[in-house]
Amino acid sequence: MTRAEKAERIRGILAALYPVPPIPLRHDDAYTLLLAVVLSAQCTDTRVNQVTPHLFARAVTPEAMARLTAHDIEAIIKPCGLAPAKARNIRELSRLLVERHGGAVPQDFEALEALPGVGHKTASVVMAQAFGQPAFPVDTHIHRLAARWGLSSGTNVAATERDLKKLFPPSEWAALHLQMIYFGREHCPARAHDLAACPICSWAATKRRAVRERARGRTDVAVPGHRRPRAAGQRAVRSGAR
Repeated sequence: MTRAEKAERIRGILAALYPVPPIPLRHDDAYTLLLAVVLSAQCTDTRVNQVTPHLFARAVTPEAMARLTAHDIEAIIKPCGLAPAKARNIRELSRLLVERHGGAVPQDFEALEALPGVGHKTASVVMAQAFGQPAFPVDTHIHRLAARWGLSSGTNVAATERDLKKLFPPSEWAALHLQMIYFGREHCPARAHDLAACPICSWAATKRRAVRERARGRTDVAVPGHRRPRAAGQRAVRSGAR
């Protein structure tokens, strides 16, 4: 099976499971989505969704947020982790939105990535989910899935993004980003994953990939086409058995 054929089959499975994937971070506009994505760094979406209502109750526009002190913001977002840096970035990016963009979130990758705390993945999420522009946000989870399924060499996140963009049409990038996130959470976790039972890994993951994951301790269950290693002290059934 070629990589393109594999991608097409995966696309069909994801579309059947998640025909209309919702955006997991609650937001009302491009600005509140931008802040939610900034807060989501090394934090769960669930925790972010618990914190943002309290933050937006204090300030829901760049102008209002810029009037708060970093200490004020930090006290609210502390449960999200990395609060000091995130608070400084939120206040400063809000100030710059007012100063440079009239209080609006720019619909431009370069302008977005020039804001404090906004990397390429964050900018991609905003471009795709707030503005409907073709973008394929790739975080560490999607990077892991693409490598596991043989859709990318997995050398780095940037290479994975390029590989995925070549395999799928731009009109489906935003949906696929969300579909892969949900699939990873519900069917394809990083650890303790039964590749043989996974709707995609059971046929997409190569034996070499599966063995490598087991060797790295990423899964402790059976690998398709391979024996489960014996427990310590267990005797082989016959001579030469592994």
